[in-house]
Amino acid sequence: MHVGKSFYFYQMFIDLLFPNRCINCNRIINKDEIVCVACLDRVKFTHHQFDENNELLQKCKLLFPCEHAFALMQFEDKGLSRKVIHGLKYGKREKIGKILAEWTSQRLDFGENQPDLMATVPLHPRKQRERSYNQLHLYTNTLSDFYNVPHDPYLLKRNFYKKAQAKKDKSHREQNEDLFSLTKNNTGKHILLIDDVFTTGNTMSAVAWEVLKQPGNLISVLVMAMDK
Repeated sequence: MHVGKSFYFYQMFIDLLFPNRCINCNRIINKDEIVCVACLDRVKFTHHQFDENNELLQKCKLLFPCEHAFALMQFEDKGLSRKVIHGLKYGKREKIGKILAEWTSQRLDFGENQPDLMATVPLHPRKQRERSYNQLHLYTNTLSDFYNVPHDPYLLKRNFYKKAQAKKDKSHREQNEDLFSLTKNNTGKHILLIDDVFTTGNTMSAVAWEVLKQPGNLISVLVMAMDK
């Protein structure tokens, strides 16, 4: 009990010295939030429906067979979605993934098209050690619990260490041949592939075609944000 009280007062002290602030306007907010109420209204949500032929699904179908697709936000170079995702990926703020999952669960309805399995685009082990976490895992685990759909974070592996996509030009992003491989047999499943940002779609395409090598698999896509 004494240890518990000490930790409680320590946490209060830390919160007073370093209060949680809105990632956009710097206003002090609740410790479990990332943006204030005013800035939340500035997030450009897509309002996609999982069972509609939305913009993301159209882009995916140009690259690989895709059943359904959903993007939570529009990704803008100078917008709030970029600040949020870059805070998750590069700012050591893993808890942003849980909040993004809550935003997703409020807007994504699988209906009769619920997938059998969730799979995340993997980081190379070296990259994950550098970052100390995979930015997709807390996000996907939260969604897995909410929708009661299992998440297999080890279904795929990344075979080569590559620099961050955001730091490379388009010609380099297209060099994804043999970048991923499957770690186990998983046939006849509707698999929801999850990534943070859909830009050219080359990374997602490389993952999708690897999954589709196994007979009977179907692919759907979920991303935190999609580029225009």
